[in-house]
Amino acid sequence: MTLGTWFEFLHHSGQPIKSEAMKKGTIRVGLLAYGAIGHEHNLAVQNTNGLELSAVCDTNPDRVTAALELAPQATAFSDATEMLNSGLLDLVVISTPPNSHYQWARESLSRGIHVVLEKPMALTADQCDELIELASSKDLMLVVYQNRRFDDDFVTMREIIRLGEIGDVYHYDSFVGGYSRPCDYWHSNAEVSGGAIFDWGSHFLDQILNIMPDDVAHVSGQNHKRVWTHATNADHAHVTVTFTTGKQATFVHSDLAAARKPKFYVLGTQGAIIGDWDPAGEPAVADLPAILTVHHIDGSSRIAPLQPLQPHAFHRSIVEFINNGTPMEVNALQSRNVVAIMQAAEQSAVQNALPISPSLRRS
Repeated sequence: MTLGTWFEFLHHSGQPIKSEAMKKGTIRVGLLAYGAIGHEHNLAVQNTNGLELSAVCDTNPDRVTAALELAPQATAFSDATEMLNSGLLDLVVISTPPNSHYQWARESLSRGIHVVLEKPMALTADQCDELIELASSKDLMLVVYQNRRFDDDFVTMREIIRLGEIGDVYHYDSFVGGYSRPCDYWHSNAEVSGGAIFDWGSHFLDQILNIMPDDVAHVSGQNHKRVWTHATNADHAHVTVTFTTGKQATFVHSDLAAARKPKFYVLGTQGAIIGDWDPAGEPAVADLPAILTVHHIDGSSRIAPLQPLQPHAFHRSIVEFINNGTPMEVNALQSRNVVAIMQAAEQSAVQNALPISPSLRRS
């Protein structure tokens, strides 16, 4: 099934019913759960014309207080259902743990509220399909905040590839991690997070499919549980995506790697791109963009300067999509297919990396 990076999939065929605020061009936003990512969305809302934070919900009063420091006009809630029933929202950003994404997205869409989900969309492709159909039936937006699609190192690398500097890409490796004790939060609980493949794979596999839009032949996965007994996530997870063209891509998420691989290792017919971790970011190197080196077949190389990016591009695209129907960089089918690939990788992992053909959709 082709995973065309640039295909357009609009989640509404007509115009959704608009609140009075939306008729005036302002989309009222509610934040469901307020942690670090909720704060990121809050900042984006404050700096995006056409968005207004109208409500925030969290069971932790301190987090609600932090949200209101940026948006004192917003209404505070400690109960998610009450916020969704309040009539204050045109759009909700769901930043709850992954195993609740499906529930709260369904509850929101059923009430006629546009939905932005944190990754992953859900924990199964079937759940994603149900949400997509529900959004379509109600002429509502459903999209996942694939924020790593907007990272400056990835955007720069994608543009180098698009311009043909390294030729046709046939091999793509990605890596994140190191040797460190996993956290004690839900991120390390496989039942809640979906597992190590779902945690960072939601980002890196999305990037892979954005670079390599070929048909997927099969997926294999391997999970290692060897050291960190306090966490139920795998200590080291490896995913290989094989395309019908023979091209391959891999993703590794490790808490056991005493030596890191590059973030990106991309081979093309006319060159290569190596994305090395910036040592200035130690120990949290994932917080800084990779240092991109482009290698040419004549032996020359260059450090690629990162493209300057406009902040909050994703959130601006929300306004354009809802108000004008302008297609977004990210759409629900892309995020759904990422879930399908991760699900296939997990199925493969319990069968000693037996290749599994994922259930992918074009439309």
